[in-house]
Amino acid sequence: MFYFLRVERTELELTGAVVLVTGGARGVGRGIARVFLAHGATVVICARHEPPEPVTGEGREARFLPCDVRDQEQVAALVERITTDHGRLDVLVNNAGGSPYAPAATASPRFHDKIVQLNLLAPLLVAQHANDVMQRQDTGGSIVMVSSVSATHPSPGTAAYGAAKAGLDNLAATLAVEWAPKVRVNALDVGMVRTEQAHLHYGSEAAVEAVGKTVPLGRLAEPEEVGACAAFLASGLASYVSGARLLVHGGGEMPAFHSATDVNQEGQ
Repeated sequence: MFYFLRVERTELELTGAVVLVTGGARGVGRGIARVFLAHGATVVICARHEPPEPVTGEGREARFLPCDVRDQEQVAALVERITTDHGRLDVLVNNAGGSPYAPAATASPRFHDKIVQLNLLAPLLVAQHANDVMQRQDTGGSIVMVSSVSATHPSPGTAAYGAAKAGLDNLAATLAVEWAPKVRVNALDVGMVRTEQAHLHYGSEAAVEAVGKTVPLGRLAEPEEVGACAAFLASGLASYVSGARLLVHGGGEMPAFHSATDVNQEGQ
């Protein structure tokens, strides 16, 4: 039996937990799923398209179920399928999201609608269905919202995305109050992550390395490092953590004056 409401062991223990990771077929979601698998959880991933190869961790494989998390009927069917087949749902990691680059001045209202729907309304929809199951379980459950550092600082080129993630942080804090004590809800504010498509986003592998050097820890995060934080929040080790926002950004960004100071010193 998997327990959420108190710490039963002094290590991160997820054996027996049934976990749903939205957007778990690639990128950060894939790394999150791999970590939960490695810690013994039964993992279900969903996305609109099946991953080109199975998502595995420590010799175990995640189950894939197709779902567009923006569609209410598909989400209801997804959660029902999980509870029918596995008997419960212990953890939801709301990871699906993202946005292409689009200047706010020229992006269409329809574009902004879709970005807000995917990054704010869809997580709320999935969380509602998960909460309905968790509230009826003796051990309750845990919901982790994968948010972004864009929630708390300017997000040029992805304005609607940043605004939606700010809403997601607030949503996590609010649901933590509304759904307590059975369900804990927390958010991960994630910074830059090295995914399989990072070189496409930044232009080249050299650019990825250069961008990484702007982070105090000197590199971008690996998807599994985000997964480790999600697993902590979902586990009994975080049994008294709810409504929190955990920064996963390697120390954030170097202050602009640092580079300016370096230039000035070199010129002296």
